[in-house]
Amino acid sequence: MSKPVSDTIILPDGAVLPRVGQGTWQIGEEPAKRAEEIAALRQGVELGMNLIDTAEMYGDGRSEELVGEALEGIRDSVFLVSKVYPHNAGGTKLVSSCEASLKRLGTDHLDLYLLHWRGTIPLEETVEGMEALVASGKIARWGVSNLDTRDMQELFRIPGGNHCAVNQVLYHLGSRGIEHELLPWMRGHKIPVMAYSPLAQAGTLRKGLTENEAVQQIARNHGVTPLQVLLAWSIREGDVLAIPKAGSVKHVVENAAASKLVLTDDELWQLDDAFPQPSWKVPLDMI
Repeated sequence: MSKPVSDTIILPDGAVLPRVGQGTWQIGEEPAKRAEEIAALRQGVELGMNLIDTAEMYGDGRSEELVGEALEGIRDSVFLVSKVYPHNAGGTKLVSSCEASLKRLGTDHLDLYLLHWRGTIPLEETVEGMEALVASGKIARWGVSNLDTRDMQELFRIPGGNHCAVNQVLYHLGSRGIEHELLPWMRGHKIPVMAYSPLAQAGTLRKGLTENEAVQQIARNHGVTPLQVLLAWSIREGDVLAIPKAGSVKHVVENAAASKLVLTDDELWQLDDAFPQPSWKVPLDMI
């Protein structure tokens, strides 16, 4: 039987985060769902999933606005993350983007600010700008998203680049490419991976994922859903933080329960057999 791992993730600066947070991609785009989505985020915080991740890109700021509304009265209880477009990740544009995000979120600072993916602005300029935002108090720390191993190596050659707190990448049972090279590199530098779409967008990112017999049988063994099995798998090692989206209170409750689910060694072997780790370097998977 696999041993339970810690319920928390430790960032390089000592900040303590839950192993499961809340993503907000495609949240805030349908007015009819607004109240339910806000209720879901608040319920998630109450259940201990107090990291909320958003981005200026999501709904052209509508996600940040909804998150800001959900945070009313509980901002101090939440570890708030947002992301900047690559074309805004330098100079005065970076400052303006950050300030616009802060305004939409109704807060005076972000706990973590990420470069959403790499663009044409040099990493040196992005690092310099992020460090300035930290110095000004607008953000507490910064990180990156969708950077592969060579990008991370380049980042760490830049003065201040080793202040990077996390790398947020696509990671789920059907997309295990990071395990060959990137994840070991991150572990070697004690930088957590933040896994987005750990449920593979309800299984749609990989054909046959939730329908797989091993996934189905393990779900039956534990009296849970296949998606809960996927979430438990994504955080099985204890140094990956997952941020599934949940637009309803029901799904938030399921995600919270999945964060406590411990898969056995035999079950993990079955999942490895059904969806093996690549034995060679593959391009970083992104959506």
